[in-house]
Amino acid sequence: MVAARTRYRDQDGRLRFVQASGSNRAAAERNLKTALSLRTAGTSGVGSITGDSAFGKLVELWLEDLDLEGRIAPGTRELYERNIRLLVMPSFNHFALREISVSRVDRFLKQQAAISYSRAKQSKVVLSLALGLAVRYEAIPRNPVLSTARLHKPTSFVRALTVDQVDEIRDAVARARTGQGLSGPKPDGQLGQIIEVMLGTSARIGEVLALRKCDIDDAGTSVTVHICGTIVSTKGKPTSRQSHLKTATSNRTVSVPSFVGEVLRQRLAALDGDDDEQLVFHSRNNTPLTTNNVRRRLRAILTEAEIEDVTPHAFRRHRRHRHSSGSRNRPCRRAPRTHLS
Repeated sequence: MVAARTRYRDQDGRLRFVQASGSNRAAAERNLKTALSLRTAGTSGVGSITGDSAFGKLVELWLEDLDLEGRIAPGTRELYERNIRLLVMPSFNHFALREISVSRVDRFLKQQAAISYSRAKQSKVVLSLALGLAVRYEAIPRNPVLSTARLHKPTSFVRALTVDQVDEIRDAVARARTGQGLSGPKPDGQLGQIIEVMLGTSARIGEVLALRKCDIDDAGTSVTVHICGTIVSTKGKPTSRQSHLKTATSNRTVSVPSFVGEVLRQRLAALDGDDDEQLVFHSRNNTPLTTNNVRRRLRAILTEAEIEDVTPHAFRRHRRHRHSSGSRNRPCRRAPRTHLS
């Protein structure tokens, strides 16, 4: 037997001897080269991720990396995991990372786009983020998603609610029967008041439900609302108020029309206690209302009234609000209590 030996620089930067044997010199050298190639394949990359690693292994590593980084909101983290497991993994789970080529990804995204643009876009985002981690870990040389064809968003028309539609919705909410077993805002008029605030502020449901007493300034002749939080429902955790919005520019102060000012004065007058952090809209137990329950209750009422093609997002198109910049961490100050006579 003949032994072949050489020094090899490992992933940790240290030089080590690697040895292999064979029946003759040529065989020993071949076995040594094989040992070196296997050693390289087994230690390249970070966290044992290589080009031969399964896509599923990358997904788990990517999700762990998101948690370690901690830069995205829990709701976004939950959405990313759901999208990559449900939309992407069925097509790539049995491939090694080196097998995920530009052509394969491009075809996948076009198949997703044939179903819907939104589905393709969400798939592309999470797939690119995961493969981007593989590039940073040196498991693959480049991110194939970046070389795929551009997704073309279909032409869409923004539909704003008409005055007649708003009146129909108001009438439907006013006529809505209570006690039908639907979860959501308690039947004390809150749903109608939430709709009025959405119409008058162009705010999202979560932003309206996150309004606190200290976010409302009643100057007597006018009312302004500071929108600086939203309601989040993270899996495995209770619904809570998040003290920041989707983007920094979403933090805004809105001067509301008189009908919204009247609604907010009614809500303030109905609140008990002196806690400035108290939510303006809340459940029977003073806990935050969930956006899903509000949507569900509104959808049931609109269906019963045979009002079609109206979603909560349409309320945001009813009025273009004016906003002024404000501090992201604006201190909470007590809003004046104004009781209706």
